[in-house]
Amino acid sequence: MKNTDIKDILCNPKEYLSKTVTVCGWARTIRDSKTMSFMAINDGTSLKHLQIVIDKTKFDENFMNSFSVGCSVEVEGVLVEGAVQKDSVEVNASKITLLGDCPADYPLQKKYHTLEYLRSIPHLRVRTNTFNAMLRVRSKISFAIHEFFQKNNFVYVNTPIFTGSDCEGAGEIFRVTSLSFDKIKSFKTEEEYLKADFFGRRAGLTVSGQLEGEVAAMAMGKIYTFGPTFRAENSNTPRHAAEFWQIEPEVAFAKLMDIIEIAENMIKYIIGYVLDNCKEELAFFDANFEKGLVEKLTKVVNSDFQILDYTDAIELLKKADVQFKYPVEWGLDLQTEHERYITEQVFNKPVFVINYPKKIKSFYMKQNDDGKTVAATDLLVPGVGEIIGCSEREADFDKLLTAMKERNMNLADYKGYMELRKFGSVPHSGFGLGLERIMMYVTGIPNIRDVQLYARTAKDLME
Repeated sequence: MKNTDIKDILCNPKEYLSKTVTVCGWARTIRDSKTMSFMAINDGTSLKHLQIVIDKTKFDENFMNSFSVGCSVEVEGVLVEGAVQKDSVEVNASKITLLGDCPADYPLQKKYHTLEYLRSIPHLRVRTNTFNAMLRVRSKISFAIHEFFQKNNFVYVNTPIFTGSDCEGAGEIFRVTSLSFDKIKSFKTEEEYLKADFFGRRAGLTVSGQLEGEVAAMAMGKIYTFGPTFRAENSNTPRHAAEFWQIEPEVAFAKLMDIIEIAENMIKYIIGYVLDNCKEELAFFDANFEKGLVEKLTKVVNSDFQILDYTDAIELLKKADVQFKYPVEWGLDLQTEHERYITEQVFNKPVFVINYPKKIKSFYMKQNDDGKTVAATDLLVPGVGEIIGCSEREADFDKLLTAMKERNMNLADYKGYMELRKFGSVPHSGFGLGLERIMMYVTGIPNIRDVQLYARTAKDLME
């Protein structure tokens, strides 16, 4: 079908004014008078709708009755200046083709719906302004991420989805098998079952591409991965999902402060790109989800991020005139309420908390000289909490081996990873940024389920 994108018309109206155009879209609203009908359509290329003006005297009455909210149409007509709204355009329809009708029980009849309700109709919620804007911002952020790394000499690598190791060492992985339940029951031992399975060993969906990313960085210097990751964490919070997209750079010849600088530059680049390229969408989110959103994002781009030692963060929290739900003690991980207090109440900007206790962090993080902490950092941002987990990686073979043994890890699963420390090891660092986390921060949407096309959480596999 030959048609013009609505975005092209709205962005360059002078190019099409007084000319015949053909547009397609879904009817968002329909208003009727005795002789005229006004249909607002959207084709997904723009947050704004295009108004179609229909002179009902030129069309058959039964034909006009076939249009309803939700139907899809092809419209041919002349683009003219808006009769009511200043600096607007509309199409005087000369021909309308009904592409797909829509019955009266279409679930999006009302102008406003709660996000909770929209989660029950994920196949239709994308037609709302909220998800129209969200998906467009997500697309722009994804492009900006690739552009940032490509401009800075990073190589994009694709790490495996299937894996035999658990990067985080927490065991919260989705098991993968090719065997049906009936076949599994026939095995007497787990060893027999694994031997008969597709890979011949325990396999799961990746929780991170980091370990494989380190392999690539030890040859290419600077690499990044950008793809889906999976965690079987039975958590029903607004910040956790079983499937999410993650950006993970790994950089050779880089220590903790080097990777912190890269992380800050990347965040500023992403947000700056969205500010420049998603003005309408951000204005929508500012008006409907988080007042002052654009001002907040602009401030982030123009400010230096704070660096705060974990020990100092604990002292800050202990002195706070706030009754926290979770205890604050050295050696405990920071909870979301602690993270948000630090970023929102104390500094009012993003904060890198560094040098966490090694007992609460992953095995691969470089151990500091004090023997108690590791060269790790989390980037905390107002409104969300942690969005980046970052560390210098342990480059010393013996120290890495000790950390893995302390956690009773199966060393055979990490043979190649450990050998990186034997053959030309170098200081190297990396981090992971959840795409959905930065989406929540940039849009003000408070729940991770609403910054994905389809949310994947415990007991929820809705199609």
